[in-house]
Formats: sequence, structure tokens, C-alpha cells
Amino acid sequence: MNAVAAATAQPTRATLTVDGRALSYLDFGGTGRPLVALHGHLSEGASFTALAAALGPEWRVIAPDQRGHGDSDRAPEYTRAGYLADLVALLDHLGIDRAVFLGHSLGAVNAYHLAAERPELVEALIDVDTAADLPDHGASPLAFVLDFPYTAPTREELAASCGPLAAVLGPVLRPLSDGSGWRLPFHPQDTVDSETLVHGDHWRQWLATDCPALLIHGLRSQVLPEEQARAMTARRPRTAYRALDTDHFVQQADPEGFAAAVREFLATV
Repeated sequence: MNAVAAATAQPTRATLTVDGRALSYLDFGGTGRPLVALHGHLSEGASFTALAAALGPEWRVIAPDQRGHGDSDRAPEYTRAGYLADLVALLDHLGIDRAVFLGHSLGAVNAYHLAAERPELVEALIDVDTAADLPDHGASPLAFVLDFPYTAPTREELAASCGPLAAVLGPVLRPLSDGSGWRLPFHPQDTVDSETLVHGDHWRQWLATDCPALLIHGLRSQVLPEEQARAMTARRPRTAYRALDTDHFVQQADPEGFAAAVREFLATV
């Protein structure tokens, strides 16, 4: 995937209202089959722009900013039921009866839980480096964001306060609606609350369906041990395995390899 190709994917941003909250999403358009791409914590739908370009017209990529992320409003809670209700509302809003669901980290957990709860909605699953068993080791690994201010008077001040993430978060900071300053694309406390609720044993949901699935595994992952990745593939029917030499952030570390793995799998669906 080169920069020119990535630039050709020009999505439309739209918003629907769910329980009084704005749920924002990017629709990369086209007449191809629908693929819903779900980002992880500290991210947003725009992170799949390069993938959408790589998949071309055969697939219509729809990438929501999940509740509390990006341009979507904060929510009163971040349970699995809440995330799934948003996804069902999005499909209803778009008139989509069935789609492929791709998810990274938080997004993958939401995707395979949706498949378990509403299998008729999920044509196939792509799990990007996310385990079925996510043990709680105490403090959230994202607890460091609690040191970040949610807002600041200037973009530069807010970016600087994000320490080592300044370069990553600086381009995606949002202006406040009243013009009084800038905000992060996530709320620190909401992020920790949401991440804490991801922990647990999700084997039942991972094994609940047998639609075609692909598990993309970063061999240097901080989240998914290779032994568990192999077990997830072996225990679930119709599940393919693809390893890439990356850490947990597969699509950023190897965008070309990631897109190729997704394309090859989709050709079989």
C-alpha cells in the first residue's frame, strides 16, 4: 500500500443518534460487499483508511468511531452490551442485513461477541491480534492515560501533555464545539473503564459460531501469546491463521502485509 493508493480512499463521515448520543462513522462507499472495521482503544475509524484503499471497490468498508472514541459522543457505560447495541443500530441505520466484521483489540472482542449474540448479522470474522482469554493483571495497561488532560486551551499544549504519544495524538486532536480549546479523541477515564471491561474469559463467545474466520497474529504481540493464537485457530472450525512479524499494532506496523492477509481471506468468503 503506497501513499497514493491510500489517498484514493476518501470516506464520507456521517452520524446517527443512538440513545441521545452521536455515533460517528466513516463510509468508504462503493457498491461492494460491506465490511465493518472496528478499531481498538486509543484509536478511531480513520485508522482503516489504508485498508479500505487496498480492498478497492470489491468491499465497502464502514469504520465507526466506537462510543467514546473519535467524533462519537461519550457514553454512560462501556459494557459489551452497549458496544453491541451501537453496532446493531449502525447496521439498521445503513440498511445492512449482514456484513464481514474485522476488529482489532477492543474491536475484535466486540466483533466476536456480536457474532455470538447475533450470528445472522455476521458473514465472517477477522480477528486482528486479540485473544479469547484476556486475564486481569491488576492495573489497566492503559492507566498511563489518566495523566493526560482531556482538554487544553491550545492544540500544541494538549499534544505536549501526551508525552511519548504526542506525535501520534497530535494530528487527531479535536476542537471543542464551543471554540474554547481542544480535546483528546478519547476520555482518559472512559478509556480505562472500557479497557478494564475487556478483561476476562471470552472462549465461549469465540467458539460460539462457525462462520469463516481469520486470526491475524503479530508474532511479537504484547496481547496474544502464540500458544493461545494456535489454540484459537485449532479449536474453532473454519478458522484460518496468518502470522506477521509485528507487535500488537499489526495494521500500523505492517500495513501491506495486513492488507494482503485480509484480501486473501476475503477472496475465500
